[in-house]
Amino acid sequence: MPADSYRHRGQRRTLVAELRRKGIEDERVLTALGTVPRHLFFEAAFQEHAYQDKAFPIGEGQTISQPYTVAYQTALLGVRPQDRVLEIGTGSGYQCAVLLQLTPHVFSIEFNAVLFERTRRRLASLHQAAHLFCGDGSVGLPGHGPFDKILVTAGSPTIPRALLQQLRVGGALVIPVGTEHTQRMLRVTRESEAGFVREELEEFRFVPLLGQAGWGIKN
Repeated sequence: MPADSYRHRGQRRTLVAELRRKGIEDERVLTALGTVPRHLFFEAAFQEHAYQDKAFPIGEGQTISQPYTVAYQTALLGVRPQDRVLEIGTGSGYQCAVLLQLTPHVFSIEFNAVLFERTRRRLASLHQAAHLFCGDGSVGLPGHGPFDKILVTAGSPTIPRALLQQLRVGGALVIPVGTEHTQRMLRVTRESEAGFVREELEEFRFVPLLGQAGWGIKN
């Protein structure tokens, strides 16, 4: 395990206090963010940015999400220890590591092959044992569902039908939906086989969701 110093732990405590002031109330989520060493998801030259509440580029046109956004989405999911969670957009692996603090049953899919391989190695080095896949997350993982919770970490033009189909009755999908530049966070709860309840929440700005049910395939 790479270094996680007393200074880093202190920076996380400060970050958690900031997130609490910004309205994050779920103590399990705050504990998860206070546990995961975010600096280890950055290249060494940029680790000074790790505990600022901001997104940061990680290459391949992607970013590591702002800690507030990670906390906000995770709190909306309401993850229980027994839940099977599907994450669409592994990215740096940071959100995945936070989810693993809440349940060991995390499945995560990344569209970009270069980013997937880099993040697979990083999570292995940190002993974070998620089920990782490289492919089109906009269609989910039909061979591995249903899932109790589904989290989408990229902005989508619509709610992909495949993700709704892979959601267990009683489960919740959290997804930012809108244009390529700004999205509204949605939480969709499946109340029955055919019944879904949709809540519209705050506005955010995510990188675009690529794939069949996203913004297509881009070079």
